[in-house]
Amino acid sequence: MTIKINGIRYTTPEALQAIDNPDVVTFLQEWYDDKDHVTGHTSGSTGTPKTIRLSKQDMLASAKITNTYFDIHSESRLLLCLSPSYIAGKMMIVRSILAGADLIVVPPSSSPLKHLEQDIDFAAMVPMQVETCLTTPETAEKFSRIKQVIIGGAALSPVLEERLQQVPTRCYSTYGMTETVSHVALRDINGVKKSPDYFALGDVHFETDERQCLIIHAPHLHQQTFTTNDIVNLVDTTRFEWLGRHDNVINSGGVKLFPEKIEAKIALLVKQRFFIMPEEDTQLGQRTVLVIEDVPWDKAGKKRLQEQLKQLLHPYEVPKKIYFREHFTETYSGKVIRKLM
Repeated sequence: MTIKINGIRYTTPEALQAIDNPDVVTFLQEWYDDKDHVTGHTSGSTGTPKTIRLSKQDMLASAKITNTYFDIHSESRLLLCLSPSYIAGKMMIVRSILAGADLIVVPPSSSPLKHLEQDIDFAAMVPMQVETCLTTPETAEKFSRIKQVIIGGAALSPVLEERLQQVPTRCYSTYGMTETVSHVALRDINGVKKSPDYFALGDVHFETDERQCLIIHAPHLHQQTFTTNDIVNLVDTTRFEWLGRHDNVINSGGVKLFPEKIEAKIALLVKQRFFIMPEEDTQLGQRTVLVIEDVPWDKAGKKRLQEQLKQLLHPYEVPKKIYFREHFTETYSGKVIRKLM
């Protein structure tokens, strides 16, 4: 075994005990045992989190594709600021092992660059971490010294995406899941290649089923084929535009509405976190409602927002009611669980 962490190379299982991060040590002990798999956990964004087995061979195959695309090699410096308890953190470790790169480990937090001094070649973050990094001049300057960042685990807000147009760091939105052993596609968030479309990595290719949901073909993985609940606009076999979750689609008077698209349209109107969800309606079957993370607004504030929504959205998209909840429930990675209660 060999892994380089914070500039120190570890070559024996006994030496791992010197690493000042119990979660990293636990993963490395599991990675270097005699089993052909490690234990992983799904995010729980669409149901109860599940424990699954992740093939070490699949993880190495996935890491190879990412390392090739981002030119990660033995002289690279990778940042681990996510928990190794989940796939995103595990894969950062595997990528560094495969490339022989130096893995810079910092405790998972909302501001992972606060005490970081080194320049970084490649990092993975969730949107909340990126947003926090950009809030102060010190951490924003450190973020600009990262060459490439992949951002996943939760939706990227239009406001944050707009802010990322001003930074030199190449930023990518990821598409994947625990079952596909991290991402299988990327989207350019900023730079000259900025696009609404995700593109496949390696030999991955796509098709859609009768629901217009994405089917992933990943030849580098044992399972190879994965049917998702993500509705997409398939550009070709290697590119797609993500429209929303099949689970979230609202059927209002026979018109299919995508909450995620409505949310993107109104992101500049509501400063607080919010989401669009369906509510039963005797005439339409379902109607859209808006749920805002805040104490209840007064009548004047609600009326003003409703008028703005009517000007911005199609009549079918306009939320028929506005609800308020002081605190949203969310998954580990920051995904808001779309429930009123």
